[in-house]
Amino acid sequence: MLGRFLEVSVHTPDVRASLAFYESIGFVQATVGEIWTHPYAVVTDGHLYIGLHGAGIPSPSLTWVWPNLASHAPELEALGIEFDFARFGEETFHELGFADPSGHTITLLEARTFSPLAVGHAPTTAIGYFEEFGLPTTDFDAASAFWDKLGLVAFDRVTEPFPRMVLAGSDINIGLYDLDLRAPMLAFSDPEMGKRIETLREKGFRFQSRLPRSLDPRNCAILEAPEGTPLLLTNGEE
Repeated sequence: MLGRFLEVSVHTPDVRASLAFYESIGFVQATVGEIWTHPYAVVTDGHLYIGLHGAGIPSPSLTWVWPNLASHAPELEALGIEFDFARFGEETFHELGFADPSGHTITLLEARTFSPLAVGHAPTTAIGYFEEFGLPTTDFDAASAFWDKLGLVAFDRVTEPFPRMVLAGSDINIGLYDLDLRAPMLAFSDPEMGKRIETLREKGFRFQSRLPRSLDPRNCAILEAPEGTPLLLTNGEE
């Protein structure tokens, strides 16, 4: 019901600064098209694509591509989804947006806005493997029901080290987190994450000072990108 996942779209006041940050931890740039008139770049680790938008878009937004988007809009409305915006003019790049039960933005576009990396060209990053997009929520039932009708499959809820449910999609997994978080976050894991975090600190990378109480600071940290995107780093056991 959503098409193919494209990117995590974020508003980036200084695209150059954000590019430099992501490249410094091992991400590489993807080749972007000319659809957007605002400054736009895409960085990737070969699994996750982050769209850096130098415009005031809803941020962060989970963005999918669904060809012939205008013809599919009634299918979404039939599910009870109310659009926050829908642009379908003859000379307009078609896009629409709506929110999940917690108010997080989902955006659908009619076509890709960049070219993905060739198969086998995934770079090695300093922050481990991308696991999921973490969404804070206090109502697992409402959130899982919403994403279920859009085609994501819910796994059993866990309570340790914090209440969490994973929703699996064909292109991206979404984690529902019952944590006191400032914003949605990108979650990465590696068995040796403690050593990775120590190395990043030595190199002067900025981390959030507050870590949710359920997470062990020896193995976990929240790295913060220049535009404010939080990157949750864990050892995979937390």
